Amino acid sequence: MKTTETPAPVPAESGAPVRKSDAPPGGTRREKKEGTTLNVFSHGVLVIWAIMVGMPLVWAVMTSFKDDASIFGSPWSLPDKLHFDNWSRAWSQAHMSDYFLNTVLVVGGSLVGTLVLGSMAAYVLARFDFPGNRFIYYLFIGGMSFPIMLALVPLFYVVDNMGLLNTIHGLILVYIAYSLPFTVFFLTGFFRTLPTSVAEAAFVDGASHTRTFFQVMLPMAKPGLISVGIFNFLGQWNQYMLPTVLNTDPDKHVLTQGLVQLAVSQGYKGDWSGLFAGLVMAMLPVLAAYIIFQRQVVQGLTAGALK
Repeated sequence: MKTTETPAPVPAESGAPVRKSDAPPGGTRREKKEGTTLNVFSHGVLVIWAIMVGMPLVWAVMTSFKDDASIFGSPWSLPDKLHFDNWSRAWSQAHMSDYFLNTVLVVGGSLVGTLVLGSMAAYVLARFDFPGNRFIYYLFIGGMSFPIMLALVPLFYVVDNMGLLNTIHGLILVYIAYSLPFTVFFLTGFFRTLPTSVAEAAFVDGASHTRTFFQVMLPMAKPGLISVGIFNFLGQWNQYMLPTVLNTDPDKHVLTQGLVQLAVSQGYKGDWSGLFAGLVMAMLPVLAAYIIFQRQVVQGLTAGALK
C-alpha cells in the first residue's frame, strides 16, 4: 500500500519579504489596542489642559459683566444681567483708554522696528560670509541669555542721559533692543531655508541687494515674520518691568502699569467688577491676535523642518 508523504516545510530565506497574510493576527490587534490607548490618553491630557487654561479666561469674562454683589455671592453662576457699565466705567473713569492708546503706540512702533531691523540683520548673517559673521551671530544669542534685571540700573542712566526717560519713543527703542536677539536668532535660521536660486535670479536681472531683500526675499519670509511678530507682540504687550523703571510719568503709563494701578485703586474702592472689566480689555487683543494668526504661527514654526 502506497502512502502519500506530506512534504516538509521549506524554511523561508533570510531577508525574504513576509506577506501581510503571513503575519500573526495578534500583533495587528495589539498594535491597534496600543494606538487606541495612546490616543485616549493624549486626548485626555489635552482636554484637561484646555480646561485648566480656558476656565480662568471664561470666568474672568463672565465676572466682568456682573455686579460686585454677584461676584461674591455667586462667583460661578452666570450673570443675571449684563452690566456693560463696568466696561464703560473702566474705560473712562479708570483711564484704561489712555493706557490702551499708549500701549498701542509703544508696541506698534517697537514691533515694526524690531521686524525691519531684525530681518535685515538676520538676512545678512544668513546669506553673506564675512569676518566676524559667527561672532556677531553668537553675540545676538548671548543677548537672549542675558537677564534683563541686571541691565535695569545702567539702562536707566543711559536712557536718562539721552533724554529719553518717560517718553514713548524712548520706550520704543528699549523694546526694540530687548526683542532683537530672539528675532535675529529666529529669522536667521528661517532665511537659511529659503532657496538661493531666487536671489541669484534677481541679481542676474540687475536687482540690487536692497531691492532683492525687500521685493524678493522678505515676501518669501512672510511666515517667519508673522511667527516672530506674534511672539514679540505677546512679549511687548505684557511687558511690565521695563516700563515700570523707564516710564514713571502717570500720563504715559502703558496697559500693564495701568492694570496694577487699577487693581490698587479699585481694590480700595471695592469696584471689583470694574477691575475685571479692565483685565478683560487688556486680554482681548492678545487672544484676538493669536486666534487670527494661529495658522501662520504654526506654518512659520514648521517651515524650516519641512524644507
